[in-house]
Amino acid sequence: MFTVKNEIKVQDTHEAILIGLYAKNQKTTGLTHEIDTLVDGQITVLLKEGDISTKKNNVSKVHTLGKTPIKRVYFLGLGKEDEQSFESLREAFGKAVKVIDEAKIESFAVDVDSFVTEKLAVQDVAHAFGEAFALSTYKFADYKQKSNEPEKKIEDVIVYTNDDADEVEASLKVGFAYGQGTNSARTLVNLPGNMLTATDLANYASEIGMKYGFEIEILDKEEMEKLGMGALLSVNKGSVEPPKMIVLKYQGTDNWKDVIGLVGKGITFDTGGYSIKPKDGIVGMKSDMGGAAAVLGAMEIIGQLKPEKNVVAVIPSTDNMISGDAFKPDDVVTSMNGKTIEILNTDAEGRLALADGITYAKFHGASYLVDVATLTGGVIVALGNDITGAMTNNEAFFEEILEASLEAGEPIWRLPITENHKKRVRKSLVADLNNSPGRDGHAIFAGTFLGEFAESTPWVHLDIAGTATTTTAHNLGPAGATGVMVRTLATLVERFGITEE
Repeated sequence: MFTVKNEIKVQDTHEAILIGLYAKNQKTTGLTHEIDTLVDGQITVLLKEGDISTKKNNVSKVHTLGKTPIKRVYFLGLGKEDEQSFESLREAFGKAVKVIDEAKIESFAVDVDSFVTEKLAVQDVAHAFGEAFALSTYKFADYKQKSNEPEKKIEDVIVYTNDDADEVEASLKVGFAYGQGTNSARTLVNLPGNMLTATDLANYASEIGMKYGFEIEILDKEEMEKLGMGALLSVNKGSVEPPKMIVLKYQGTDNWKDVIGLVGKGITFDTGGYSIKPKDGIVGMKSDMGGAAAVLGAMEIIGQLKPEKNVVAVIPSTDNMISGDAFKPDDVVTSMNGKTIEILNTDAEGRLALADGITYAKFHGASYLVDVATLTGGVIVALGNDITGAMTNNEAFFEEILEASLEAGEPIWRLPITENHKKRVRKSLVADLNNSPGRDGHAIFAGTFLGEFAESTPWVHLDIAGTATTTTAHNLGPAGATGVMVRTLATLVERFGITEE
C-alpha cells in the first residue's frame, strides 16, 4: 500500500501527487517550485489569481498538460500553519484522499514534508495520513445489484520525505492500523441483524483471536447458566438465537497484572422486548452492538501493534426479542455477582448484559474497566450526536481516557454519579437493584447501575448511543457507522500508565 522514498524526482511518472500549502506559501518552494518551473510558472500565476487556494481543506487540482511526467497535482490548502493540529490535518487529508479516490485514480504520491510544521513532526504527519487514508476510503459493501465492471480504487501510494524513511513508514503503518480497526467496527455495525447474530459475532472475534494469537474463550448458554449469568441470560430468553459471552485476552507483559478490561455491549438487535420500541425507534437497532464493535476494532489494532500491556476484552452478546419465554417487567433476575435485579423496563437490557460482562472481566483479572455501549437515548438528549457520554468512579483513570479521546479526536463529556442516583438504582421492594429508575437522568441511571458491578475497580463507562452512527457523509467516512471509540480505546492501551492516588 505505502512505499516510502527519500528522493523526490519530478521526472518520476505519477498519475497524481498531493502537496500541502499553508497560507504563507504564496511563493513556490521545494517540489512545488520544481513543478512550477516545468509548467512555465503557471503554478505561481494560479496561486496569485486564487485558482490554487491555501484556505483550509480546499483541494485544487492542476493538470500539467504533458509538461511533466506527473499528470495531475492536487494542492491541499491548510490554512494558517500555527493553527494546524493533528486532528485538523487528519481531517484535511481525508478531504484530499476522498477527492483523489472519487477521480478513480489507482496510484498517487504525497509529499509529506510539505505538511510538516513546528508542532507537527513528519512522523505525526505520516500517522495522520495513514489513518485518514483508511478512514476516508472506507465503503460498506452493500447488497445492491452491481455491474460486472470492477471498481477502481487506490492501490498504491508513494510517500516522499527527506526524513528517516523507516520512521515515516512505521508511522504510516500505525495510522493505517488505527484506520483499519475503525473500519472493521464500522462494518460490524453496518451489518443487518439477520447477518450478524451473537454466534456470528463470536465467530468473528475468534478469527481475530486466531489471527493475532489472542487467548480465546466463547461461553455458550449452558456454561453461562453454570456461572450464574442470569442478567445476560434474562435478555436472551425471548430469542431463538443462542447467547455468547466472548472473551479475548492479549498478554503483552510477562505477568498478568495491571490488566485493562474492555467490555462491549453486543446486543445484535434490540426490539425493546415487552417494553417495545415504537416503529421509528426500532429502525436502526442493528447498531446496538456498537460497543462490541468498538472493542473488537481496538483489539485488531492492539493485535497489530503489540503494546507491552495486558488487555482482556469481554463481549456479552444476544439479541433482545419478544416471545412467550421473553423476560417481562416485574421479573427478578440474579446476576453473576449475586446481586438481584428487578426488571422495570425490558428496553433497559444493555445494562443487564454489561453487568455480567463487567463481572466476568473482573473474574479474568481486570484491574481497570472500560465499558462501551450504545446504551441510552438519554445521552443523545443530553449531549447530542457528536459527544460520547462518560461516567466514572476513579478520577485518575478517567483522566487517562479523556487524554486518549482528545488524541483520537473522539470527544467525551463526563456525567455525574451522586448518592441520590445510587439510592434510586438501589430502590426496590423485592431486589437489590432496579434496572430503570425513571426517564429523568436516564443516561446517568444506566451508568450508575453499571457502577454497582464495577464496585471498587477503577472504571469508566462510555455511552456511544449518539456517536456510533451518523446520518451524513464527512471527510473521514460515509454516512452510517462511525467506529467511534475504537481509536480512543487503542490509544488508551498504548499510552496506559496510570498511578493510583
